[in-house]
Amino acid sequence: MQHDAPHAHDTHRTHHGALRTRRDGVGGGSAWSVAARATLHCLTGCAIGEILGMVVGTALGWGDVQTLLLAVVLAFLFGYALTLRSVIGNGLGLRAAVRVALAADTASIAVMELVDNGVIALWPGAMDAGLTDGLFWTVLALALATAFVATTPLNKWMIGRGKGHAVAHRHHH
Repeated sequence: MQHDAPHAHDTHRTHHGALRTRRDGVGGGSAWSVAARATLHCLTGCAIGEILGMVVGTALGWGDVQTLLLAVVLAFLFGYALTLRSVIGNGLGLRAAVRVALAADTASIAVMELVDNGVIALWPGAMDAGLTDGLFWTVLALALATAFVATTPLNKWMIGRGKGHAVAHRHHH
């Protein structure tokens, strides 16, 4: 029975090490699946903020620039908030949790927002579409999907170096 305890510890260490070194699907998953989960986490916060910003800006009749700025600010806030909720829930203090959220999410959200808003801005008619227009929601969904595809390789690269979402993962129990 004493032999099981070191094995459990090794499994725990392997799980955390999987974010940086494992590529074979054992433990924390393949590097691509871990990166996809990290990107999905970012996409969730970005989508909440992006949709809320677009809806508020459009409903208030704001111009394109103001609406996009609001959407980007809210995407960052909601992206950070999801990470803060997670790491604070695992016992990290607010100051340390903010540092973790900034380290974990900034690059991912920035790339996601550049791609997402670039697709929306460049799609003919998308910025003029109203909330009841199918084009608005179709382009927003395509922009978010494109941002996911574009950001996943960045997250894979960062996690492989112990950065990005690997920083937040260290604080999950």
